[in-house]
Amino acid sequence: MTRNAIALTTLALFAAFLLFCAAGCTTVAGDNATAEDATLLVYSGAGLKKPMTAIGEAFTEKYGIGVEYTFAGSGALITQMELSRKGDAFIPGGTPDYRIAQDKGLVGEPGYVAYHVPVIVVTKGNPKNITSVDDFARPGLKIALGGANTTAIGRAGDKLFEKHGILDTVEKNVVLRAPTINEVVVAMNMGTADAALITLDMVNPETMDRIDLAQEDGLTLIVPVGPTTFTEQPDTARQFVEFVTSDEGKAIFVDHGFPAYPDPAYAGVEP
Repeated sequence: MTRNAIALTTLALFAAFLLFCAAGCTTVAGDNATAEDATLLVYSGAGLKKPMTAIGEAFTEKYGIGVEYTFAGSGALITQMELSRKGDAFIPGGTPDYRIAQDKGLVGEPGYVAYHVPVIVVTKGNPKNITSVDDFARPGLKIALGGANTTAIGRAGDKLFEKHGILDTVEKNVVLRAPTINEVVVAMNMGTADAALITLDMVNPETMDRIDLAQEDGLTLIVPVGPTTFTEQPDTARQFVEFVTSDEGKAIFVDHGFPAYPDPAYAGVEP
């Protein structure tokens, strides 16, 4: 290989690294971590940022192992894993996204952590008198939704609208299709949408009223976590997965508004 070719290759690899980290790398390290300690790279759904950040801190404190996160929509994370073939664990917002990664050979068998419970949220005081998901098709409403190709909640919502025969009509009211659930929450907090589908843990009671979905429309998702198939530190990756699914890890999710798995209230929800 010529010097020019080597230089170009090195530059391309460096640029790819910068692009990857720009997508949302976050490092969590406790006081016990050192440069010699192992560091894990974890791909996490953006809607799980608060509990997973706390889990990273607790894991580092307990084991002296640093945790670096990439937070994004699950679709974007799967693409990153495919392209980079680097990283140690994956935790999306629900099992459908995990199965996509599993079918692509990117991740191993998962453990289960908590429930992601979708709910309808409306502007505080419900001035549009929205009572059910069928109202999302009412002309003139402004609806915010997660992206169907990037978020678990977006995919689940579209299936629900299709089940009710209102998918195309609802789409005419959509003012935001967000790459992560976080942008949907921002839209509701700012009052730029009349209603949205988000998850229970993201509800802000100061700016939103919550309407639970009808039992037959239950879209509850189970949050899975598992090691990647290309991790270079499989024992440490498995240790992290076991920590997330332990009673200690689940308690952190509960502290952030998630029901822990398993829960008799969601006995009918299968992974």
